Amino acid sequence: MKQIIDLLAEHPFFAGLEPDQIELIAGCGTNVHFAPGGAILTEGAPADTFYVVRRGSVALEIAAPHRDPVVVETLGAGEVVGMSWLLPPYRWTFDGRARTDVSAIELDAACLRGKCDDDPVLGYALYTRFAGLMRERLQATRLQLLDLYGSHAG
Repeated sequence: MKQIIDLLAEHPFFAGLEPDQIELIAGCGTNVHFAPGGAILTEGAPADTFYVVRRGSVALEIAAPHRDPVVVETLGAGEVVGMSWLLPPYRWTFDGRARTDVSAIELDAACLRGKCDDDPVLGYALYTRFAGLMRERLQATRLQLLDLYGSHAG
């Protein structure tokens, strides 16, 4: 059975990090599993973890009045779920639900923030990765909105 350090070293999000940096991150991690339909994130709840998806898919949802939740994005293996742990007030801004069986590494946010404070090089490496991830997700949302509302123009 592989250790968390090995799983993180193989995960694309952490590609290019030094082995000692991955070891520091792994010290904050635990293996977790979610059954289909299981809640992973709850909007408004404390964002005290984030997840590195190994297998399965996760729907990020927003509550919509008088209708079912709207799926904003579906994330799968090789992706990261949760960015609200990075900035105060450390609260989830979406719901996250397992669409299938999900295997992931749960990373303790307070633990990792402490390690980033102690090691600014690690902090910069992670914040740079998360900034790129935020850019990608904002672009995907922009394209969804164009697709949703663009066809009604004119």
